[in-house]
Amino acid sequence: MMKRLCSIGIMLSSITFGLAQKAIPLDTVHWDINAKSYVLENFKGQEAIYLKDGEIALKDVLFLNGTIEYDIFLKKAPAFPGIYFRINDSDAEHFYLRPHQSGNPDANQAIPSTKGITPWQLYFGPRYSFPYEYTYDDWTHVKIVVDGNRAQVYLNHAKRPNLSWNLFHEAKEGGIRLTGGGAKALHIANITINKEDYEIKDFKPIERKPIEGLVPQWELSDKFEEKLIKEHTGLKTVINSRTWGKKINVEEGTAANISRQVQLYDDGPGNTVFAKITVTSDKDQTKLFEFGYSDRAVVILNEQPIYRGTNRFRSRDYRYLGTVGLFDAVYLDLKKGKNTLLVAVSEDFGGWLVTGRFSDPSGIKIR
Repeated sequence: MMKRLCSIGIMLSSITFGLAQKAIPLDTVHWDINAKSYVLENFKGQEAIYLKDGEIALKDVLFLNGTIEYDIFLKKAPAFPGIYFRINDSDAEHFYLRPHQSGNPDANQAIPSTKGITPWQLYFGPRYSFPYEYTYDDWTHVKIVVDGNRAQVYLNHAKRPNLSWNLFHEAKEGGIRLTGGGAKALHIANITINKEDYEIKDFKPIERKPIEGLVPQWELSDKFEEKLIKEHTGLKTVINSRTWGKKINVEEGTAANISRQVQLYDDGPGNTVFAKITVTSDKDQTKLFEFGYSDRAVVILNEQPIYRGTNRFRSRDYRYLGTVGLFDAVYLDLKKGKNTLLVAVSEDFGGWLVTGRFSDPSGIKIR
């Protein structure tokens, strides 16, 4: 009897495993297809979707842990095809390819979507991407393994993970969505999900050296329209009409992510917030403040503007990414007692970020 039960158990496990490995049909029964155009066709031996300017979202399936695999036929053209998983509202985990960056250190990207923003200007470098030589005459196989707060990616049936990283959001089951090649269009095929296979192997995420001495926390205002601070004469009115209370902490030892607390893409107007710290000085003195931001900033000390700048994608040359760091600095004329330092940060895309430090923090306290 025991042998019979064991045999039945093995058979059922095999059936479950087999079903889990079966490709999900590419049709409107299983997928919500939202694209400028698409074609369902047999391409290079696989039943595929040719997707232009759009995405496909899996219906009625929530994903927490497991393995997601698919094939994609790349073109050597600017594109960012990838997958979102554990989607909850506008938050998700995200991995995508950059086929036009084949062989380069940023040939791909692991990143969060936080309130609809994917801040690659913060999550950059070997911790979240790896060099890879893509092919453009055959299918590229993508495999992502997820367990708890860990994930790994394998390209083209690699024996060892190409990248291991810690996930960004709380482990919570959510939806799955795949994107194509934008205006260039790409074929996607052979999408499988196995919730029973979530083994993480050789998990060795790359460490990132933190920037020392950063302001650890910023307080945020509510969102407002950037045009309100175009002229310095109206700054005081704009400042006094704000509401406050939300706080953000430095991440990756590099910068604070404003989109953790503020929704950029919603029905409300505006793409700008004030990030605030209070600097208490033991005397009248001048201090150097090094800072960074994305995408644009106005620095205001005690209601007086002292800096305006741009650090957005391609703002300084055609290859400039706009990644955040301590690339700018101002000398602050601090008065004895409390001083209010504001950075008005405006965002387009790629990361809504602020960071800063005092090169010599002696004689001051920061809150």
